Amino acid sequence: MNRVAITGMGMIAPAGLTVAENWDALVAGRSAIGALECDRLELLQTRIAAQVRDFDPSRWMPARLAATMDRFSQMAVAAALDSLADAGLAPHDAVVERAAVIIGIGVGGLLTLDDAFYRFYGEQKNRAHPLTIPKLMANAAPSQVSMVTGAQGITYALASACASGAHALGNAAQLIRHGVTSVALAGGTEACLSAGTVLGWEALRVLATDTCRPFSASRSGLVLGEGAAVFVLEAWDHAVARGADIHAELIGYGATADARDLTTPDAAGALRAMRSAVADAGVPLDRIGYVNAHGTGTMINDRTEAQVLRSLFGEGRVPPVSSSKGVLGHGLGTAGALEAVATVLALKNGVLPPTANCDAPDATLGIDPIPGDARNAPIDVALSNSFAFGGLNAVLALARV
Repeated sequence: MNRVAITGMGMIAPAGLTVAENWDALVAGRSAIGALECDRLELLQTRIAAQVRDFDPSRWMPARLAATMDRFSQMAVAAALDSLADAGLAPHDAVVERAAVIIGIGVGGLLTLDDAFYRFYGEQKNRAHPLTIPKLMANAAPSQVSMVTGAQGITYALASACASGAHALGNAAQLIRHGVTSVALAGGTEACLSAGTVLGWEALRVLATDTCRPFSASRSGLVLGEGAAVFVLEAWDHAVARGADIHAELIGYGATADARDLTTPDAAGALRAMRSAVADAGVPLDRIGYVNAHGTGTMINDRTEAQVLRSLFGEGRVPPVSSSKGVLGHGLGTAGALEAVATVLALKNGVLPPTANCDAPDATLGIDPIPGDARNAPIDVALSNSFAFGGLNAVLALARV
């Protein structure tokens, strides 16, 4: 099978509009969680979120084109264009025209849907915006990426809640491995910080009121986020032949279903996914030097994930673990893609980002969550975990080059 090279990364996220800005924040443990800004905020109890600030889509596309898109599609297109530039490619290049596009999405255009429902139910208006459906449909993001970049290969949206971004990367890697395509644009996007959506999350009683503290004894819940991250994946020989700069190699992918519960995680299912990714990568456990955890900051998720890590590596042998969600919040459908960027850069730079806001590490978890400062640690292989509502799990294994 073909090896899978990562040659481009683009990232629009709460800590900045570039990969570099977000990486700087992750390494510094500088949280991007702040005051929630959305229409009809007065209906909510929640007052915090990890939002992408100062995002002006006209920086990446004509304003008239941006107006045809919901925010989740705008951010996906922006991240895809930045990823192509990072890979030394341009829209409508012959290479790009053959590319596949797979974008993971939690739900779709919820900002558009929320506004449409408010007009109908709140304002009693019986006419919707004529582009309501094209803007809110889940496949709008990969379709818009395809049209803007000229990619004409296999293109679809993938929805598996918080594992969507990781599943998209894994599926794209499989296409490349088996020779279906030589190039893919893959990642995740999400923009659902509307009053209606946040109200739904409030009903689950899993939201923190002040900040997200993954793996801390004082953790009290997750903080909703948004953003997009898109990668250029290539067959290794294809990337080498065109002289591409390779950031890292995607060497393993594991995906499972708990088949147990819609919202409560099952350690057995997550463990199967991690074991599958490691087996697919073909590396011994002692070569894995870091795990970018799902790490939501809820009591049950962090406890379950720590249990899985101890089961996989053995008590006292778990490598350093950190969560990006103290900085970026929980990006839902894009979380796995955002965190894959962090994992790639940890490998490339030999720096392990800390778990921001982990002010009192929970000693009962039996893991090292990298509290405090980042660590210089050259590592060969790292894992990135994504465990979703619905019991859907995706784990990526990445290697330094």
